[in-house]
This record gives sequence, structure tokens and C-alpha cells, in this order.
Amino acid sequence: MISTQDWADARRVWDYHQMGHAPRPCSVAIGLGSHDLGVADTAVDLYKRGLAPLLVFTGATSPTTRERMPRGEAVHYRERALELGVPSEAILVEPHAWNTGENIRFSRKLLEESGVEVSSVLLISKPYEERRAYATARKLWPGVDVVSASTPMTFAEYVDSIGDARLVIDMLVGALQRLMIYPDQGFMIRQPVPGDVAEAYERLCQAGYTSRLTTAATSST
Repeated sequence: MISTQDWADARRVWDYHQMGHAPRPCSVAIGLGSHDLGVADTAVDLYKRGLAPLLVFTGATSPTTRERMPRGEAVHYRERALELGVPSEAILVEPHAWNTGENIRFSRKLLEESGVEVSSVLLISKPYEERRAYATARKLWPGVDVVSASTPMTFAEYVDSIGDARLVIDMLVGALQRLMIYPDQGFMIRQPVPGDVAEAYERLCQAGYTSRLTTAATSST
């Protein structure tokens, strides 16, 4: 059972992960691979709205996607986009990336090799990965304007879509930990974490939502 306090803290962390960017026309849209086909659906929606002339889908497989997406995340995203009416010539596939940093670096390389001039990127991720994707792209691709996007939904709607509230909160906590520690490792730019968000993170760690932390540590210190 998720307590009222845990739920409130999780919503606070969820809200922080959202960048609140208004989608606008960009040189290219990049869908970051994951277990969530909603990323592909949102990429297609933005393409059909004329916000990007080209889609790049990036991602290999992982332990959490191997069974559901045996041909690789980017390949399954491409197949979904084709089903939804996107022409094949408007899609590039990067099938090797294992993490967000590789998503950005490999997509950038693919676009350069394809002769695509990029001044702005519409970066599409899971809702709770918006800020992480943005901070990573700003570090690894500093010359482009980055707009973060995801499937519009509330925290409660996302929990319902996954069907496991505890897992979702674990993922929110893990994503926030990375935002706090990865800048020191050179993986992303630093993002200020408001005090109330840091306090919510600490309480959630103390409550045991730690399965997605990168180490045994349960605090930001």
C-alpha cells in the first residue's frame, strides 16, 4: 500500500522530471528507446503535426525489453511508426544504444553520417525521463537547441498504464538520483534540484523505494 505521504512525494518528483517545454518545429525528432511504445506514438504524432521532417529511433535491447521487443527497441519503434503511416524515408534507426548517453551520441553520429543538418532536436522520452534526456543532450550535443517531449499524461495516469505504483516510484527515485550524481561524472549538465524535491527524494529513499538506485546509497549525500 502506497501511503499518502509517499504518493505526494512521488508526484512532486514526477513534476520535477517534467521540463514543461512546448513542442515546436525542430530539425529532427529523436525517440529514445525503452519498454514504452508510447514514445513511438508521440514521435509519430509530432511528425504528423509538422514539428519535425525526420524521425530517429534509437535503442538496442535490455533485460526489461528483450522479451517484448526482441528485434530491438529502435526497430520496434520504427515498425510502430510505419503502422501509423509514417513513410520509411522519414525514419532513421540507430539500433546499438544501451543508455541515454549512447542514445544521444549515436543518434548525433548517424545524423552527421546521413548529411542531416541539425540545429534543434525534439527529444522524446518516457515522461519521467524528460529532464534526464534534456540534461544529457545539453552535455553531449551542446550546439543544438533541445526541446523535451513525452506522452502528455498525469502521474496517476502513468501509474495506471504501468499497473505497478511501487515500480513507478522506484523509477522516479532512480532517475532523480542520476540527475544528482551524473553531472560529476561528466554524463550531463547539472540541474538545480529544489529543496522540496530533494526532501521528497530523501523520504522516498527512507521509505524503501530504492530498487532503481545505481548504488546501495539511499540518499543524495
